[in-house]
Amino acid sequence: MRLQSYLAGRWQSGTGAGRPLVNATTGVEIARADVTGLDIRGALDHAREKGGAALRAMTFAQRGALLKAVADALQARRDEYGAIARENSGNTAADASVDIDGGIFTLKTYARLGQLLGDTTRILEPGQEQLARDPVFFARHVWATRPGVSVQINAFNFPSWGMWEKVAQATLAGVPSLAKPAVATALLSEAMVRDVVAARVVPDGVLSLVCGSGEGLVEALGPMDSVAFTGSSATAMVLRIQVAGMAAAPRLTVEADSVNATILGPDVKPGQAVFDLALREAVKALSVKAGQLCTNIRRILVPAEIEQEFTGALAAMVSALRVGDPADESTRVGPLINVAQREEALRNIDRLSAETKVVAQAVLPDVAESSGFVAPTLLRCAEPASGSAVHELEVFGPCATVLAYRDLTEAIVLATKAEGSLALSLFSEDAGVQARAVAELGPWHGRLMLVDGEVGKAHTGHAIVMPQCVHGGPGRAGGGEELGGLRGLRFHMQRSAVQGGPRMLATIAEHAAEQAL
Repeated sequence: MRLQSYLAGRWQSGTGAGRPLVNATTGVEIARADVTGLDIRGALDHAREKGGAALRAMTFAQRGALLKAVADALQARRDEYGAIARENSGNTAADASVDIDGGIFTLKTYARLGQLLGDTTRILEPGQEQLARDPVFFARHVWATRPGVSVQINAFNFPSWGMWEKVAQATLAGVPSLAKPAVATALLSEAMVRDVVAARVVPDGVLSLVCGSGEGLVEALGPMDSVAFTGSSATAMVLRIQVAGMAAAPRLTVEADSVNATILGPDVKPGQAVFDLALREAVKALSVKAGQLCTNIRRILVPAEIEQEFTGALAAMVSALRVGDPADESTRVGPLINVAQREEALRNIDRLSAETKVVAQAVLPDVAESSGFVAPTLLRCAEPASGSAVHELEVFGPCATVLAYRDLTEAIVLATKAEGSLALSLFSEDAGVQARAVAELGPWHGRLMLVDGEVGKAHTGHAIVMPQCVHGGPGRAGGGEELGGLRGLRFHMQRSAVQGGPRMLATIAEHAAEQAL
């Protein structure tokens, strides 16, 4: 099977040998993807001219209706996608739901936001500034759609959600999308776009897909275009250098490596509900999607006085995890996507061995030599204050490390040693601890999840990205930001200060949705 790209309104095949996609459980090749000989620059022109014009002619409400139609088309074929995710990504049914249903939910969320903004095409920020002594000259800030194309380069771990969350934001903002999924797991992305195209719910040029190398994409971008990248910090660095050297200066947002942490508060004791909630969340980090989540917990910070009890309980849970064929309903942990990712995860676990010891490992059954299976592994770092790799190295798989701390001050210092992360969770009943975490850890993290007895099991999960909340993080995590409801539109729109008289500004206000972004 050869995957195709959807460019300039038609499905096209590359002329080269292409790169292989494999069955994550067996390692057997199932498809190839290639874009050799395809006119990428022409596809971008087509998206700008056809797709951009079509979207800008629509109101926010109409764009929201378009997103709902896309979500409905995907929902109608939802069951078929689970089998693809199992084969190509090694997902269990629960893992596939995180990706597939997460993508559809995000589309529906932005569809509803379109109805909220209504029959307008611009956004007006609340409030105005008087610029002259007499009340005849004012300024207001208006957001308008940038007439470009959004190139979206996605990571292998979320071929559905990673694609559709970017498409949803760009579409509602009025910008066409050219999505480039990671080749290794592009089978699901291609199938979903095929279904949307077949449903005839998207105007020509609004949605394009590249299945293969992204070579030539960035060079063809203009001043109103943008790149939204999710992937490794090494690739992000190449993109940053490339974009920085371009006179057109297209926008770039990055989500990269993140060594996320969870903290069990200094007030927590064994037997408390929050102790058990933290255990539950920690074991999910070593099981859900085989640990292949950019927001996943990599470091578990525990008070020294209860470290033995917590680590012992967690070790027992990790040892009991069932690893195996994701088609088996009893399986909790499937494989990584391919043998290359397996080998990288094992290399990084070995690199951590200079600072950590293995506390527990799940049993790895007999598996194909070319499969992606890695045994869920719990590590312990005895000297976290002097460690470096444990705070800097992300094992992108089912592995996490327990670090004991003496007091809250040390816990905060240890958490910040990752130099910027996507997400941090805190399990504590102490309002003072919670407040201090927000004040001191907020600048280092894109999202903080605070769990106490009142929240209980109602929380959505440390690793789960909700479209209502911003997603991204400072420093090592890339410095980018996506989602956050309407905040996600900012990347695709231009804010301009509009100066003039009261009558003119009143006319502008009549034809814009007043919202704070």
